[in-house]
Amino acid sequence: MKSDIEIAQEAKLEPIEHIASKLGIERDDLEFYGKYKAKISDEYINKVQSNKDGKLILVTAINPTPAGEGKTTTTVGLGQAFGRLGKKAIIALREPSLGPCFGIKGGAAGGGMAQVVPMEDLNLHFTGDFHAITSANNLLAAMLDNHIHQGNELRIDTRQIVWKRCLDMNDRALRNIVVGLGNKTDGFVREDHFVITVASEIMAILCLASDMDDLKCRLSRIIVAYNYDGEPVTAGDLQAVGAMAALLKDALKPNLIQTLEHTPAIVHGGPFANIAHGCNSVRATKTALKMADYCITEAGFGADLGAEKFLDIKCRMAGIHPDAIVLVATIRALKYNGKVAKADLSKPSLDALKKGIVNLEAHIDNLMQYGVPVVVTLNAFVTDSDEEVEFVREFCKEKGAEFALSKVWEFGGEGGIELANTVIDTIENNKPDFKMIYEDSDSIEEKIDAIAKKIYGAKSVIYSASALKQIAKLKELGFDNLPVCMAKNQYSLSDDPKLLGRPKDFDLNVREVYVNAGAGFVVALTGSIMTMPGLPKQPAAYSIDVNSDGVITGLF
Repeated sequence: MKSDIEIAQEAKLEPIEHIASKLGIERDDLEFYGKYKAKISDEYINKVQSNKDGKLILVTAINPTPAGEGKTTTTVGLGQAFGRLGKKAIIALREPSLGPCFGIKGGAAGGGMAQVVPMEDLNLHFTGDFHAITSANNLLAAMLDNHIHQGNELRIDTRQIVWKRCLDMNDRALRNIVVGLGNKTDGFVREDHFVITVASEIMAILCLASDMDDLKCRLSRIIVAYNYDGEPVTAGDLQAVGAMAALLKDALKPNLIQTLEHTPAIVHGGPFANIAHGCNSVRATKTALKMADYCITEAGFGADLGAEKFLDIKCRMAGIHPDAIVLVATIRALKYNGKVAKADLSKPSLDALKKGIVNLEAHIDNLMQYGVPVVVTLNAFVTDSDEEVEFVREFCKEKGAEFALSKVWEFGGEGGIELANTVIDTIENNKPDFKMIYEDSDSIEEKIDAIAKKIYGAKSVIYSASALKQIAKLKELGFDNLPVCMAKNQYSLSDDPKLLGRPKDFDLNVREVYVNAGAGFVVALTGSIMTMPGLPKQPAAYSIDVNSDGVITGLF
């Protein structure tokens, strides 16, 4: 079969205004970025607010493995299958980061016959949203350092600066740096840090803001440092909000593109789920719900990260909840969790599957705590044996979850008909009784404890001395009523990426706790999680090129 990029480049795309017309969007409601992508205007978003909400379907997965699970592929293929069934459906995805695109993970446009296009545009600069977020973040950093250089009227303690610069690239050399070296006019010498753009608080703010007024309010609350009295200094104090909002004006508008089968897709925002909250924008999801009968969205990485944050952070803030959750798994990934070597995953092994299926079991159990019906789908491979598939089917039935086989990578929407019908039946026959796993009134420690024990399966939580001091400070400042965003590796339910399957009786180690006051959540860093990734020994960038005709190759 052809590569993903070859399939995407051979696809016949429809002009984006034709895609928009399927949803009742007129040409004047679009802001064009070429022929095949456009932003949806604020005027249109305001116009559809009185529409009835469609049904919301959340797609998540088991813990990611080198074998791959195909979560985005399943999301796209499911949307295409709804279209083939004559349903008015729309897909709502995150934008890919350049970091993993040039690193090890690749892009995030789906795969095979279930992709959103134009995939090269999406995986590279797209409509410039990430560049705008990066610019707004670094403008605030520049204004912070300039304020100190110009006399420091706010009495900022340079030992307590918490705002970091950002870049949408994997660059380990920028994790810890020193700025202000050189002449006196070059600024105040201090230690500084970079995070990847998708971990920036600006990204989280953009994805949680309901409109421009809310965006500016959130930006104003960003804590950049503390003064000599230990009081927060904010972006509002630095008078940076107006200029930052101006940079983000267009980035706040959701982007419209299409799938290979011309299903409409809104792609907007892109916080990572391991180091941020892992969902596309509230604005995109809520607008999509007003535009179609079914909105299919995804959350990053495994259900222990993206889905938990979607349900406990995004749904809490946006006042929404899914009507069904699709949990993606593969036979190969389950066998990997059963400790089969990557080279042997294509060989049938029911014993390994029985050992590794505990990872799927954990995610089913976790998601059912939220009171939303769960549909498990196997992303099919030709190496899957009938015996293995039937074992998973029966296992899901015993756990009280629906099951459907998905072949969307190979057959596109046609390969997702079974899954689409199962999801529709599940929604029609089950009314969600949505509930979150902790209350706003719970303490920070109680919220962390709930996630660690109810979702990860930890025995207890161990805090570093500095984390305990930070929690005490956040309580003193009145931030203990906020939800918690756990920064944790994506490969294991625990904070140790080597513990596969369903680890038990482990301690979760929290080493740092801080507040994203603008976004509106507390972040807890566990294990050795990094907010600025590095490139691997053989980065994907080695394979990417562009020929004399401007055709990009090797993207994946």
